[in-house]
Amino acid sequence: MTAAEIRNCLANTSKGEAQRLTLPASPELVPWADLDFLGWRDAKAPGRAYLVTPLDATVVGLALSATVPPRSLMRSNMCQFCHTMHDAASIALFSARLAGAAGRAGNTAGTYACTDLACSLYIRDLRKPFLPQPQETLTAPERVARLRLKVAAFVTRVLDGSSGSRRAA
Repeated sequence: MTAAEIRNCLANTSKGEAQRLTLPASPELVPWADLDFLGWRDAKAPGRAYLVTPLDATVVGLALSATVPPRSLMRSNMCQFCHTMHDAASIALFSARLAGAAGRAGNTAGTYACTDLACSLYIRDLRKPFLPQPQETLTAPERVARLRLKVAAFVTRVLDGSSGSRRAA
């Protein structure tokens, strides 16, 4: 994807906000074959993050707010997207303003995810987490499918403008 395509696919920002966001370095060079979604933290504002993913026949992007994780290595948490265990400092709560009237009213949806949003790399063993991982019975393709479903469910929840339920088709 090009920088313009990334900016244009953001569903929960204004056009001005989309134009001002800090893109990942050289978005055209992103290794899409290894990614189920593109996620990055804003280098100029660490509390901001972005997620771009295929959804049905289109590509959707979301602007996210990220919490500052605690600096404890004594606790661990699991990413809700990729199910990778991390120390507490490597998991953050990401929230997205809901689409439509609910978002304008200040409503958000949130999920706990890897602070570096590198879930696709963790499930493919292309990036190793700091903590040892529990043994999973799922195959690599099954883990990829689970990740895609989890990300799609979160994005759909934001687009539907509901913090909990999914709109009936």
